[in-house]
Amino acid sequence: MQNNPYSWIESSLSTIHKANWYRSVKTVESLPGAIIKLEGKRLINFASNDYLGLAGDERLIAAAIEATKEFGTGSTGSRLLTGHREIHQELEQEIAKLKQTEAALVFSSGYLANIGVISSVINQRDLILSDEYNHSSLKNGAILSGGKIVEYSHNNIEYLKNKLEQERENYRRSLIITDSVFSMDGDLCKLPLLLDLAEKYNSMLLVDEAHATGVLGINGGGCVEHFNCTGKQLIQIGTLSKALGSLGGYVAGSKNLIEFFRNRTPTWIYTTGLTPADTAAALTAIKIIKKEPERRLKLWQNVEIIRNLLETEDRLFDRGKKISNYESPIICFPLKNSAEALKVGEKLKQAGIFAPAIRPPTVNTSRIRISLMSTHEKSHFQQLIAALING
Repeated sequence: MQNNPYSWIESSLSTIHKANWYRSVKTVESLPGAIIKLEGKRLINFASNDYLGLAGDERLIAAAIEATKEFGTGSTGSRLLTGHREIHQELEQEIAKLKQTEAALVFSSGYLANIGVISSVINQRDLILSDEYNHSSLKNGAILSGGKIVEYSHNNIEYLKNKLEQERENYRRSLIITDSVFSMDGDLCKLPLLLDLAEKYNSMLLVDEAHATGVLGINGGGCVEHFNCTGKQLIQIGTLSKALGSLGGYVAGSKNLIEFFRNRTPTWIYTTGLTPADTAAALTAIKIIKKEPERRLKLWQNVEIIRNLLETEDRLFDRGKKISNYESPIICFPLKNSAEALKVGEKLKQAGIFAPAIRPPTVNTSRIRISLMSTHEKSHFQQLIAALING
């Protein structure tokens, strides 16, 4: 028997290094934005989920400061006991308006929202059907629920239908879970078809709108609005930390659904409420999104610009690999392994581009992932493409 119960950690870290999976954090020394200062170097930022450029907006900063002055730095406890503030409720009302649902509930993170909501509606007597490309929070929520998990091949509606046909009648409840925009590939779920299956097989449907909120839909309501599915019966989850430039998560749906989560979801009941600063910043962001649709328009113009630039640059397609379907502001460049991804990421950095390698276990295949912002300019894309070609 070994004398040190922690001795396995060193060998585990060694394995991570050998596989080129080791990660370390980079120090950002500036406000968020299309241009950042990273470890003393000025770089064009393609690694941010701040799609509308709001995380460094002066209005969000001012709102956070004022809320901190009025309510303090923390919510001090669970909202059911000591943590509720009026701005929490105001934020939930604004989220419900944006999502066009009866109600909403705000969590301290999107991860907490996913694992809490899934595990409060499903237990050992129930069935979960999960897209294989789902975010970690969805997958871990499914595991924590104790339900029977069936993972279906990515966006394969026929496969999902067959699994429902085979499994549904054996379980009390059924829940289909999916990202609406898949964060590492940039494609969209087939929401209308998923809703049809949910109705046919008496199944609940949960969509994670993390990368769609504020980005997709005529009003920024997300994929549900984009696909004209507003008003349909489903569970919508999202985050305040991406296009809304703050921190936190939410669930939106019918009034009864939200009342149930308020009384049965442990990651809401037993967690300190969102800070006043984060709450006020997210609230301000939603108001800006409504008043300034040109931000979203500029983002989609940028998607079109980079699409046109990429499609005229044959040298980036020499390996015959698909780069993107341009359904979202997320564009991926697949690479053959982790070592190559690290090499390309470092060359991009040397060329003034911040777009780090994405590697297993985050994804099955290594890649460079590009996130577009409304504050990017055409020259940024031209510099990116030149760097990719030279890399």
